[in-house]
Parts: sequence; structure tokens; C-alpha cells
Amino acid sequence: MEQKLNWGLLSTAKINRALIKPLNASKRTRLLAVASRSQASADAYAQEWKIPRAYGSYEALLADSEIDVIYNSLPNHLHAEWTIKALRAGKHVLCEKPLGLNLEEVDAMTRASQETGKALMEGFMYRHHAQTLKAKELADSGALGKIQFIRGSFTYILTRAGNFRQVKEMGGGSIWDIGCYPISYARMILGAEPVEVFGWQVEGPGGSDESFVGQMRFPNDVLFQFDSSFDYSFRVHMEIVGTEGSLSIPDPFKPRRNCSIVLKRGEQEETISIKGEELYRGEVENLVDVILHQSPPRVTLSDSRANIAAILALLHSAETDKPVIL
Repeated sequence: MEQKLNWGLLSTAKINRALIKPLNASKRTRLLAVASRSQASADAYAQEWKIPRAYGSYEALLADSEIDVIYNSLPNHLHAEWTIKALRAGKHVLCEKPLGLNLEEVDAMTRASQETGKALMEGFMYRHHAQTLKAKELADSGALGKIQFIRGSFTYILTRAGNFRQVKEMGGGSIWDIGCYPISYARMILGAEPVEVFGWQVEGPGGSDESFVGQMRFPNDVLFQFDSSFDYSFRVHMEIVGTEGSLSIPDPFKPRRNCSIVLKRGEQEETISIKGEELYRGEVENLVDVILHQSPPRVTLSDSRANIAAILALLHSAETDKPVIL
């Protein structure tokens, strides 16, 4: 029987709810502990979600020798600090996206992973779903011909005033929160990095971008356009356009267990049904395979670094109103 890995939640963030179910469902994981900034908060959360152990500080969770894996769901500006502390404490880490807010943070996290021998993976859950794997397979197979253009959107109305997503110093901004998804998706489909970017932003009350529209040019003049916003109605979509056809993915970033994508070639249109698993289950199982069997992660640290480099270039372009060559 395979070893069962004990997991600890670093914070009581809302996103934890998406991971609790797959952690409880997997035969190879056990959700053992949760930590908050106060004991009362940790106790209440542990009681609500039936988690055996509750810690009133993040340090106390990292000191628990029975914890194998930490899920870091803290606000963006705390990802690097606490991921490194967790790695140094001998824990493997699944860190919510974005992995870091600059390349220095990502490089420091990578060094800590290498030096400790502990696995670190960024939590881009959509990368593990059968729908994403099918879209990549179709793109690579030549079913679309030569890919020429990609576009993507991820927008919603952010109604919680004072949320850290609106504060620039805390890693706020729509591009860090949701624009990172279409950027990651386009890079994954093309298997390449942009050579030039240009971006526009609308600044929100906290100094971060409330809305962002960006363009990227990839090798061989493949073009990509995306928009992300906290001020537009809810929209999610990816479209991949080639010389022979196009692929429409109506729910690319949070696909349901059963979903479909649409392949168009000339006047013919084919709806491809896909049976997947619960969205966050894939990243849990992939990280377990990385830890127990040294399997390759679907989201590598070099991949995460390149995505963050692209975001930083887009932000620099928006601030200077000039294209940025990478």
C-alpha cells in the first residue's frame, strides 16, 4: 500500500474549500491540520471542516513533524516567504498562483526546493484537467493547421471592498489574480515564450490594475490577445485559431467534471465531449506522484517563472506605455 501523505492548510482562505474535497477523496492524502493567525479562528475552521489539528500560528503548523505537505493559500505577497519557510521546515509545498511576484522571489523558492530536496509546485489546477490535455493534444496534432492566433478572457465583478486583490503592495491586480490564466494557457498551447508584449491597464483604488488588456507576439508571428478585469461582467473563454480550423474552449480555467469543446474546420463543427475528474483532484494527485514516485510535475518551476516573467513585462509595458521585448 502506498504511503499516505499528511497535508496542512496554511491559512483559512476561501480557496481552501476547493482543495478539501479532493484531499479527503484521495486514498493517498489525509488532511491533518490547518493554521490561522489565531487559535480561535483555527479551531472554528477545523471544527467546520472536520480537520483533526488546529494551530494558532503558521509557525506551529510548520513545526508539526507529521505534516508532509503544505498548501500555501496565503495572499500573493506572502507566497514566497512562507513557501520558503515551509520547504526549510522539511515540507513539500503546493503554492497557489502566482508562485511569486518577481523573479527574485521565484528563484529563491526554486533554490530552497533544490537545496531541501522538497517538491514545490504552483497551483494552476486547470493544467491537470482532461479538457486542457485534450486541447493541447489537438493543437499539437495539427488538427488546426498552423496556429496563428489565440485569444482569452477571464473577468468578474469584485465586490469585496478592501480585498487584498485590489492592493498593489499585496500582489493585487486582475492580471495577477485571473489574467495569469489565459497567459499560462496560451504559453502551454504553443509550448513557447513571447518575444514581445504590450499592455494597457485601468488602475483601481488600491493602485493595482482593475482591468488589463494585453497582447503578445510569439515566435513565428503567432499573436495572442487577452483581457482580465474586476470590473467587467463574468466572462471566461479561450479560442485557438489555425490555418485549418479553430478550437473554442468555453470554460477553460475551471472546467467541470464533464465538459465540451468545439472544433471548427471549414463549415464543419464538432462538439467534443470530455469526461474529467473534479477540478482540483489532478493537481493533488500529480504532486503526490512527484513526491512518492519522482514523476514530472505538469507545472514545472521553470514554467512558473516564465509565466511570471511575461506578467512582469506586461505590467512594465502598461506603466511605460511602450512595448517590451523579452
